[in-house]
Amino acid sequence: MAKLTKKQKEAYAKVDSSKSYDLAAASALVKDITNVKFDASVDLAIRLGVDPRKANQMVRGVVTLPHGTGKDVKVLALVTPDKEAEATAAGADYVGLDEYLQKIKGGWTDVDVIITMPSVMGKLGPLGRILGPRGLMPNPKTGTVTMDVAKAVQDVKAGKIDFKVDKTGIVHAAIGKVSFDAQKIEENANELIQTIIKLKPTTAKGTYVKSVFMSSTMSPSIQVEVKAV
Repeated sequence: MAKLTKKQKEAYAKVDSSKSYDLAAASALVKDITNVKFDASVDLAIRLGVDPRKANQMVRGVVTLPHGTGKDVKVLALVTPDKEAEATAAGADYVGLDEYLQKIKGGWTDVDVIITMPSVMGKLGPLGRILGPRGLMPNPKTGTVTMDVAKAVQDVKAGKIDFKVDKTGIVHAAIGKVSFDAQKIEENANELIQTIIKLKPTTAKGTYVKSVFMSSTMSPSIQVEVKAV
């Protein structure tokens, strides 16, 4: 194991690994233990009591964080010419269709979210091998395949994120930046957790939310008290 730096040792000393913190305390502590020189992301890892291999226990959804993610999300709107002005006015960074399909075919994926229309999805099918592994394939369930392109772009820019339980039963999501004040981190975290609780599959048995950990980029993890959320 690599040796810890002085700052890392100081950070680990501030976190009691045998203790669970309420969401407000965890949100304040994650700021205190982050010493990197950039504006680090704040992440949640939520372990769920589900079996993701079963379709009826898949937990997936979208949530609009009340204070956004703190990240400038780059949006590509793949739309027909009649929708281009609407997408541009809503704040999409890239707007078009065939020229961007060709760029993606060539390996270009320098965007965070792709929004498109139902009529265009057929053209995206062959690009699944490129977009799928990067989490960029639009999906009606996450609101990225829609006729209301303007609203979809505005929602993403305002802090709408989609999440999905991974094969180990954990939902990972970035819920802000350490430059946020602690209350905003707490409120964003709570919004995500409550949304996941509402999505509990009826077939899930036993404890649904098994654990919640908060961390920032390169910081120790802080265990959040599950009963408190």
